[in-house]
Amino acid sequence: MNEYDVAIVGGGAAGLSAALVLARARRAVVVIDAGAPRNAPAAHMQGFLSRDGLPPSELLAAGREEVAGYGGHLRSGTVSAVRPLHDEGGGFEVALADGSSVTARRVLVTTGLRDELPDLPGVRERWGRDLLHCPYCHGHEVREQRLGVLGGTPDAVQHALLLRQWSHDVVFFAHTTTITPVEREQLLARAVGVVEGPVRGLVVEDDRLAGVELDTGRVVRRDAVFVRPPMTPNADLLAALGCDTHDTGWVVADPAGRTTVPGVWVAGNAVNPRAQVITAAGEGSAAAIAINTDLVDEDVRLAVRDFRAGRPA
Repeated sequence: MNEYDVAIVGGGAAGLSAALVLARARRAVVVIDAGAPRNAPAAHMQGFLSRDGLPPSELLAAGREEVAGYGGHLRSGTVSAVRPLHDEGGGFEVALADGSSVTARRVLVTTGLRDELPDLPGVRERWGRDLLHCPYCHGHEVREQRLGVLGGTPDAVQHALLLRQWSHDVVFFAHTTTITPVEREQLLARAVGVVEGPVRGLVVEDDRLAGVELDTGRVVRRDAVFVRPPMTPNADLLAALGCDTHDTGWVVADPAGRTTVPGVWVAGNAVNPRAQVITAAGEGSAAAIAINTDLVDEDVRLAVRDFRAGRPA
């Protein structure tokens, strides 16, 4: 089968949640996923009601099974392009990198985002393990440990002030950040230590983070380090379709995920950088309901046209 009501690009929490709603609404739906989820390095997923502590891979496996159980189709592959069809029926051609394609009346993009990590030794190796980004996702697991916050990225000082809630031993490594007098006073008032100077990299011992090394050679022992990296949406498909974007580069969409291009929706981290797994799942569900409503409106319009023309339903 290559013709669908809805093609969903991205098989994470947002995409699978949308597919589940649409399949239960008896829509022909396909989920196309490249198999590279953002949270793949994380051993466990936190803060998802009833699924707290579950490995992300298990959540996705359960979601795929549920979608398939309602007749939804799952395809592995990378989408290379989404092109509007200009025939009478409209819709879109979704082209895959392997040369195959499907057509769909509507498209939902849930391709997530990518974290622009600092280019320092040890960062990529420890990412999602003991180099972390979200205190709400990981703070409880490292509570009251020796924590560090790596500067040099936007809002790094605020990240350190937030993290202080989880531990009394927090050190802010300024790295390339220039700390303002107001920020310095805030850090001092909250008993957050400040280490000036560029960071050389992370120190790893026995496959565990052991500390942060400065350019001077000094090593400050830490059990976990947090960083708030800039985030870039995986939005090339949306840009190629002509979707409007904000000055920040994130696509413009209404609360249900409808973009400025008719027939194209977006959900999850591809539009909302702060969406956690549970948030992305909710956004996928909301987008699916909006898409189905849009399809019902089109179904009614076409039925009325055919009725007036004397064509049988």
